[in-house]
Amino acid sequence: MSNPVDAKAPGGDAAEVEKAPAHTHVDNSADLDEKAKLAEYKAGAIEAENAELNMGVLEAVRLYPMASFWAFVMSTTIIMESYCVFLMGAFVAMDQFKKEYGVDDKYGERQIESSWQSALQASGPLGAIIGVCLAGPITSRIGYRWATILGLMLLNAFIFVFYFANSLPIMFLSQILEGIPWGIFIANAPAYCSEIVPIKLRAPATQMLQMFWAIGAIIVGGVCYVYEGKLESSAYRIPIALQWMFPTPLAILLFIAPESPWWLVRKGRLEEAAVSVRRLGRASVLTNPEESVAMMRRTIELEKTEKEPSILELFRGTDLYRTLIVCGVYAAQNLTGNLIANQAVYFFRQAGMDSNTAFALGLITSALQTVFVMLSWILTTYLGRRTIYVWGSLINVCFLVALGIAGSVGKSNAASLAQASLGLIVSVGFTLGPAPASWVIIGETSAIRLRPLTTGIGRGAYYVVNIPCIFLATYMLNPTGVDLGGKCGYVWGATGFVCFLAAWIWLPEMKGRSYREIDILFKRRVPARKWKETVVDINDDE
Repeated sequence: MSNPVDAKAPGGDAAEVEKAPAHTHVDNSADLDEKAKLAEYKAGAIEAENAELNMGVLEAVRLYPMASFWAFVMSTTIIMESYCVFLMGAFVAMDQFKKEYGVDDKYGERQIESSWQSALQASGPLGAIIGVCLAGPITSRIGYRWATILGLMLLNAFIFVFYFANSLPIMFLSQILEGIPWGIFIANAPAYCSEIVPIKLRAPATQMLQMFWAIGAIIVGGVCYVYEGKLESSAYRIPIALQWMFPTPLAILLFIAPESPWWLVRKGRLEEAAVSVRRLGRASVLTNPEESVAMMRRTIELEKTEKEPSILELFRGTDLYRTLIVCGVYAAQNLTGNLIANQAVYFFRQAGMDSNTAFALGLITSALQTVFVMLSWILTTYLGRRTIYVWGSLINVCFLVALGIAGSVGKSNAASLAQASLGLIVSVGFTLGPAPASWVIIGETSAIRLRPLTTGIGRGAYYVVNIPCIFLATYMLNPTGVDLGGKCGYVWGATGFVCFLAAWIWLPEMKGRSYREIDILFKRRVPARKWKETVVDINDDE
C-alpha cells in the first residue's frame, strides 16, 4: 500500500496530508505491464515504499480504512479455534460433564481421567496439524479468501459430530475433525492481515489475532458461567451448539472481501492486484494504486524463481533461518505460560477455588487479556517487536517462578489465593508481551512467495510442541496425575527461560521495515542484534 500524496512525518495531521500537493510525477505506464523490466517500474515502486515508510499510524488508518476492516474480519476466524480450545478446558472443570463422563479420584470427587482430559485437549491440535499442512498448498493455489471459506464450510459440518457425540471417543474424533479447518484459519489469518495493510499497521492488524483469541475465551467463559450450574446435558451441549454462530456470517463477509494484492502479484494478476489495492484504500485520495503494485513486484522480483513454491525451499539457505524463527516463535507460545492461560478455569479449581469462583476468575482473566492486547498494539508499534517479545518473555519467567514458590509453601487459604493471583498475572502478562508480538513476527518474517507455506509449517511446529505439553500440563495439575498445582510454575519457568535466551540471540527487529528491506537483510545475513542500526538504501535490490 502507499500514500498517494506527499507523506508527512509520523503523527502529522491526516487532514493536511490529504490536501497536500501530489507527489513528484512518475511514469506509471510500466507498473502493470507483465513484460516490463524492473528498471521500468522501479521509480513507482520507490515512491510507494517511501510513502509507506514515512506514513504515520493515524494517517495509515485514515488512508486505508477498508484494509483495517478486512484484517479485522479475517482475524475473527481465530475465535473459532479459541472458543473450542477453551470450551474443552471448561468442560473438564464442569460438574455436569464430570458427572456424566468422569471417574472418582482419590478424594472421592468426580474427575475426567487425566489421560482422557489430555486426549480431548490434544485432539483439536492433532486435526490442526493436518489443516496447516493442507493450508499452504491450497492457499498458494486458490488464495487466502477461498481457502478460508472452504475451512468455514467444513467447520459447519464437523460441529454436527461434536454436538451429537455421546461418548468421549466420539468427542475426541469430532475435535480432530474440527481441528482441520482451525489449521487453515491459523495459517492464513496472520499472513493475509500482514499483506493487506501498510507497514505502520502491520503490528495492530496481526495482533488482533491475539485479541480475538481472548474474545473467544470471554464468550466461552460467559456461556459456561451461565450454563455450568444446569443438572442436565444442556450444560455442555448448548455451548457446543453456539459454535454455529460464526462460520456462515464470516464466509459471506470473506466472499466479498478483496484478495491479498501480494498473492495476486505473485500469480501475475497485476490488474486485479491494482483493483484490490484500490478497494483497501480510500478511493477519494488513492490515485496511484499502480505504484503499490510496482512496489510488490519489486519485492517479489528479489525472490523470483521459475519453480512453484515448495516446502523444501523453506529449509534452504536464508529461508531456513526465516522458517526457524517462525517455527520457534510459534512453538514458544506453549513454553512461556500459554497453557496456564488455556486451562485457566481448571487451574483455578486445582488451586482451591470453588466452581463459580473459578469460572468467574476465568472470565475476568479473558477480559483483562483483551484489554492488555490492545495496550500491546501501542507498545509493539512504537517500541518494536523484538523488545516486547524478548523482555516480555523474561518478565513472564519471573512470575512463573513466583507461582512455583507459592505452590511450594504448603496448603492454606493464603497459598491458594496467591497461586490463583499469580496464575491470573501469568495469563494476562502473556497477552501483553510475547503472545501479541509473536503474531507480528510470524506475519513479517517469511519470504513473500513462501508465506502461506511458512505460516502453515510454523503453526504445525506449534501443534507438535503443543500436544505433548498438553499431556504434561494435565499430568502436572490433575489429582489423578502428580497434582503439582502451582509448582508447575518451575517447569514452565525453565522452558520459558530457554525461549528467552533463544529470542535474545536470534530474533531480529523488523519494526518499520518494508518487505524488500527484510528480504535484503536476511540475504545479507545481518546478525539479529544489528538489524535495528543497519540502513538499507531505498535503491538497493540485493
